Amino acid sequence: MFRSLRRALCAAAAALLLILTGVGAQTVHADPADAVDRAAAPGAGYWHTSGRQMLDAAGQPVRIAGINWFGFETANYTPHGLWARDYKSMIDQMKSLGYNTIRLPYSDDLFKSGTVPNSIDFSGGKNADLQGLGSLQIMDRIVAYAGQGGLKVVLDRHRPDAAGQSALWYTSAVPESTWIANLKALATRYRGNSTVIGIDLHNEPHDPACWGCGDTTRDWRLAAQRAGNAVLSVNPELLIFVEGVQTFNGVSGWWGGNLMGVAQYPVQLDVPNRVVYSAHDYATSVAQQSWFSDPAFPANMPGIWDKYWGYIFKQNIAPVWVGEFGTTLQSTIDQKWLAALVSYLRPTSTYGADSISWTFWSWNPNSGDTGGILKDDWTTVDTVKDGYLASVKAPGFPGGGGDPGDPGDPGDPGGGTAACTAAYTVSSDWGGGFNAEVKVTNSGTVALKSWKVTWTWPGAQKVTSMWNGSYTQSGATVTASNADHNGALAVGGSASFGFGGAPGGGGAPAVSCTAT
Repeated sequence: MFRSLRRALCAAAAALLLILTGVGAQTVHADPADAVDRAAAPGAGYWHTSGRQMLDAAGQPVRIAGINWFGFETANYTPHGLWARDYKSMIDQMKSLGYNTIRLPYSDDLFKSGTVPNSIDFSGGKNADLQGLGSLQIMDRIVAYAGQGGLKVVLDRHRPDAAGQSALWYTSAVPESTWIANLKALATRYRGNSTVIGIDLHNEPHDPACWGCGDTTRDWRLAAQRAGNAVLSVNPELLIFVEGVQTFNGVSGWWGGNLMGVAQYPVQLDVPNRVVYSAHDYATSVAQQSWFSDPAFPANMPGIWDKYWGYIFKQNIAPVWVGEFGTTLQSTIDQKWLAALVSYLRPTSTYGADSISWTFWSWNPNSGDTGGILKDDWTTVDTVKDGYLASVKAPGFPGGGGDPGDPGDPGDPGGGTAACTAAYTVSSDWGGGFNAEVKVTNSGTVALKSWKVTWTWPGAQKVTSMWNGSYTQSGATVTASNADHNGALAVGGSASFGFGGAPGGGGAPAVSCTAT
């Protein structure tokens, strides 16, 4: 919401940076061990819906737990950060952190013949296979590599052109016919490639957009039906992600975040079981809302979310996907908001895939009113922000590029060596406490199923919290194990976990790593 100017400035800054040097439903409790024992890991193939759940091609429930990587929708015409890193290393890092889906915003400029991607660094072999490609061809490479690693992709028609967000799905320069033609072109382009599970039809419709008013020039629900049916006419396997509006029956909320009209006016498509409703929700770093100043905050927030979009999930109407939510996390209010929202989304360890899906905004650090999972160097992880999401991350999906009989497969009975190394880094220390991160790397010759790391502090340090891992502590000795989502590591692959401890001043102890 309210981000068109900010994102335009981000795009300009990116180019400059390159010059100077992303009720009533039956509850199904998924047993994580059961998922491992099944013949196929959940997520394979195209997906469909059943009530409030998304199901894979085999009928197994799946949860999107992903990240937004923006840039295609800006005047760079390619995901941001490629001026700093290779796109493959970026996607590898997303996977290592436990994100299983990438939402890729784009604009209709990508379909214009004069569009040329820019701000990509090719030095030192970086992004070598993107050289000379157009924007859609770069999208092809990103989709292919993401799918090879077991990530899914949702394409997001973010804006009609790189200049900025539009309230309606069309403008005088980009009419509805162009919008639909380009949606169909993408659906056709990726037909048969189940890495792309669906398309988010338009980002953040807002006033004067309406829901159910019947005015075909403003009624977003009717437009979504027209566009959704057009997409499904060329690729009937896709999910159709439909965001809300700003105002319904005089009640306003976040742009794209008001889905109150679904109860009376659901989106009805020609192909059944294809609609996923998408809400956006933000904190005070984006804009102030009345509920943040309610004396009951944050206890009032579940009721707010129920009213705007959560009822769709609770009443088993359809799946709900929070396609964007984010914050700089600087204020206490924002910290309480994020903790409350993550709890509302339902922890994976308790509910499995019978949960609300999500993609966090954003991977990019150059999102002016939220920041990102990455810090400004485009490499270092904001472990505090990422840590808030640990409980709602979910397992990845079967990769599309590997051979099940390959010696690197986790089930390989051959004679390869399972081994790992670990590197311990103190990211901040204020005397009374500290934060640290441990990076685990598969240094063996076979893929790993799990790992654990052990160290002994010389002083009286204690772990106070941990994210992307679990731990036990006996005296000064800590043993940390992988979480469900980051135990499997390909040869050469890595994963990280972070933790807080107290008191500070302990430095970095020697660590040992054990792999299976």
